[in-house]
Amino acid sequence: MNSTSRQSPQQVYQAFVDWLDRRVVAAGRGDGLDRLEVAPAGTFWLGRLACEEEVRKGAGDERSERLDPCAIGIRLRPASEPSWPMTVTVRARGWVQDPKDGPVPDKRWWRTDLVEERVLVKVDRKGGVFGARQLADAFTAVGAPGLTAEVRVDVEDWHRQTELVVQLVNTSPEKAKDLTDSHLYETQIEISGLDTVPFQLEALPDSFRYDRAIPAYGINVGVDVPEPRVFRSSDTVSVQTFRPDYWNSTHTAPDLSFATLAKNPLPQLEALIEALTAYDNAHWSSPVLDARQAAEEWTPTMRKEANRSAKDVFAELNRLRAGLKLMQKDPDILRAFRLMNEAIGLSARGRYTGWRPFQVGFLLSTVRFLAEPEEEANYVDTVWFATGGGKTETYLGLLLTAAFHDRLTGKPLGVTAWSRFPLRLLSLQQTQRFADALAAAEVVRQDRGVGGSQFSLGFLVGQAGTPNKIVPKTENDEDITPDSPGMPDKYRVLLRCPFCRDENLRMHFDRQRWKLEHRCTNSDCRMHRRALPVYVVDQEVFRFLPTVVVGTLDKAASIGMQQAMRGLIGPPRALCPEQWHGFTYAERSKTPNGCLVPNCQGGLVPKPLPMDERRFAPSLRLQDELHLLRDSLGAVDSHYESLLDHLQQKLSGRRAKIVASSATLTGYDRQVDVLYRRKGRVFPQPGPRAGESFWTVPTAQPLRRFVAVAPRGVTLEHVSDRTLDTLQRCIRDLLEDPAVVCAEAGIEPRYADMVISQYGTNVVYGTTLYDVEAAGRSLGSNNTVAGINVEQLTGQTDFDEVRGILERLENPEDDFAERVHVVAASSMLSHGVDVDRLNTMVMLGLPLTTAEFIQTTARVGRRHPGLVYVLHKIGRERDAQTFRHFGPYVRQGDRFVDPIPITRRSRRVLDLTIPGAVAARTLMIREPESRQKLSTPARLRDYIRGTGLTPEVEADAVAELLGLKGPEDTLHQQQILDWLQEWFADLEDPTSKARFIGELGPNAPMRSLRDVEASAPIHD
Repeated sequence: MNSTSRQSPQQVYQAFVDWLDRRVVAAGRGDGLDRLEVAPAGTFWLGRLACEEEVRKGAGDERSERLDPCAIGIRLRPASEPSWPMTVTVRARGWVQDPKDGPVPDKRWWRTDLVEERVLVKVDRKGGVFGARQLADAFTAVGAPGLTAEVRVDVEDWHRQTELVVQLVNTSPEKAKDLTDSHLYETQIEISGLDTVPFQLEALPDSFRYDRAIPAYGINVGVDVPEPRVFRSSDTVSVQTFRPDYWNSTHTAPDLSFATLAKNPLPQLEALIEALTAYDNAHWSSPVLDARQAAEEWTPTMRKEANRSAKDVFAELNRLRAGLKLMQKDPDILRAFRLMNEAIGLSARGRYTGWRPFQVGFLLSTVRFLAEPEEEANYVDTVWFATGGGKTETYLGLLLTAAFHDRLTGKPLGVTAWSRFPLRLLSLQQTQRFADALAAAEVVRQDRGVGGSQFSLGFLVGQAGTPNKIVPKTENDEDITPDSPGMPDKYRVLLRCPFCRDENLRMHFDRQRWKLEHRCTNSDCRMHRRALPVYVVDQEVFRFLPTVVVGTLDKAASIGMQQAMRGLIGPPRALCPEQWHGFTYAERSKTPNGCLVPNCQGGLVPKPLPMDERRFAPSLRLQDELHLLRDSLGAVDSHYESLLDHLQQKLSGRRAKIVASSATLTGYDRQVDVLYRRKGRVFPQPGPRAGESFWTVPTAQPLRRFVAVAPRGVTLEHVSDRTLDTLQRCIRDLLEDPAVVCAEAGIEPRYADMVISQYGTNVVYGTTLYDVEAAGRSLGSNNTVAGINVEQLTGQTDFDEVRGILERLENPEDDFAERVHVVAASSMLSHGVDVDRLNTMVMLGLPLTTAEFIQTTARVGRRHPGLVYVLHKIGRERDAQTFRHFGPYVRQGDRFVDPIPITRRSRRVLDLTIPGAVAARTLMIREPESRQKLSTPARLRDYIRGTGLTPEVEADAVAELLGLKGPEDTLHQQQILDWLQEWFADLEDPTSKARFIGELGPNAPMRSLRDVEASAPIHD
């Protein structure tokens, strides 16, 4: 390297990724090795070809041939009629075993020199075999007599266009004199001199946005096109993606810094919309589409698609204009927006200083719900952007705008938003983001004199992570007391203080206030020794109704069992007279005055609610990772979403606005209709060409390199171990001899420590818990690098252990030997775990869905160039097809996403959700209206007799709230009626053993939305 050259960190990282990839591929092929102690057939997984005789003796099916093939090839479409001349260059090596008394007894296997032969081919429609003698002589010449191969050309003329299949076939005998290994190694085939026409990717439909042209298809290999009319096989398929720029306009970009938008946002918002208007007119007007249709030969179907897209684009533009007009005429919305920007700027702490344009665009397009909540509740607005683009920050901005608007318009306390995540264990990093934003908003609220109570955060995940409640003494094994093992430290949720960022938080249980508290120990923090406004116990969430509640989707099921859940959809009953006890709910034997604090002495006369009870309902329900609400989980959730809407409408007179985020678009409109019975809108609309819109355009900066690997002749676990071993070996070499490694990699030695930090931790991702655990165990015993520290991140990892692992990843130990070297992870990693030091991943098999592939691989390379090895289970048909068109699969990933399988008309699911709907209506509506306890069958029976309620009336109400009143729903309506008739019969049965209303009927309310049998994935 020239000593005067100066590399940027990103150039260094990319050069190192290039070097890592070369080292991993070399390990798979055997490049650079001259001798081996063990047979190469059990060592190498790339570039090898079994002999044809051996493959034929096997099962003989296509799957077996893919697992250990005897041929590699390239499929082409010739541009002319026969005959077809071409030059086929064959490259290969052999491995030969010395006798026991050979020159190197401990390494008897040696690698031959490279065979590189140019085979001249000219074929007609009959095809042919070429180069057999030429190649046999070449192998003999390098010391591997007995190895043979040939070039076969098959002509397939039954397609719409003639196709040529050019293959290198290993024709060596399985066993022969002096032949110690019948495999060929480091094989490659290159075709030149043939005029061709591209294939059209048949896996995807025509689209005006996408180029479906594929120059050639590989057979057991990838295909590179290094120059025109040259096709070269590759052992891996490497696809490079690039980082986007977030401004794609000839107009000067507006100043969207937090500071400017906090002071005077209107001129910048006007400039943004002006630029968007110009872009849309330049790319979506009818004359422009006419010109593209003519130039690109669109079909009528493609033009219709373009017209529909143009209509959606201009509708989006109109929504932004409407949002701007609201800002201009409504001073409360404008001030809320300005305060939000000040808070987000404070929360960012200089890590970033402003918004990306699409983020401001989304805020403008959705802010109308603050002025017209009834109309906007009919739509679900989904922010769709590549993972890592800033979706979380975007809806945090919307959430804080709504929270400030609440304070400015007469809602001094209560829940503004309930945000749900689809995983069983909510990401601690996501929770921290919410806490940071709300803490900044609280600072701004105080400093700017905004009234109302402090902004606060509730963490609602239940006993899997934090307590449902804390009791004075245990009555069963699940009870948690102030003196339970691990209390209070094991329930720390925050990674750091959201006010000062100090990591030295202390957990404390305040017995007087009966609160589990996070406290900051930093003497310079404004919250020093005070309880942070964060509630992590379910009952504390209900007592104090924090501004924002974040939790797992599962907890919605509690609406049918826990009357205190009423505070998340409407007003609580009253306010306890005892200071710090908070809101009260239904009277029960253990809570005679409705207060959730054990042994409350506040008396039976509660204080009235401090504001209009209709304002208690949240303005927003946020759903993260919408695409994960599918199958049984989606079906169950659709019923509970309808139940939440029904209850909130009854209690407050309006539904919440629903906002979602998703990494995929396919089928979102139908999914939204099924889940929420609303219309779907997505932002931003896709641009006129793939990967390009007003909001984003690709740059030359590398994002991730995806490397598809189809292992040959060895197990996937072997390849995973060797790949991770090589990645770790590279880092160890850099530690031990930085000068040599830096010279090899082409990087400046001064960056060595930085590279070690950013690429010294690898992720191995398994689609099943078994894969994850096996990968962790295997690394401990099958690696050549000593001392690889492996940690697991799965849904079964203890809560406090997750926090500890994240802390070590973000703040690694000084001594490399003590750091986490490999993270073995399941889908838990896929959502909300954002660690900049995770930049290399080995994926054990292709995930079952493309959405999971997109979400998972986005966990690496978030800030620096990433490297992802996708180890295909090549025996599976789906993996084989994906390997065949891996380039388009990565570049056009959103088009490969399957429509979300979801229905609300599953009768099995209905059987599970009826009890929750009936119980929730009793707890949330009837009991408060009756002003008496209805928790026991006897009391409920008397009440129902007095009101004259019948099974038919209640069945009709349940069918109505679930959206099952159509002519196609007669069986569902009968099912609901049958269930309620049994419920009423139990209620009237004097011999019934039911003690509580949840025990009535054929089955009890669900305790979790996941109380359905696990889905069983089916493989080809």
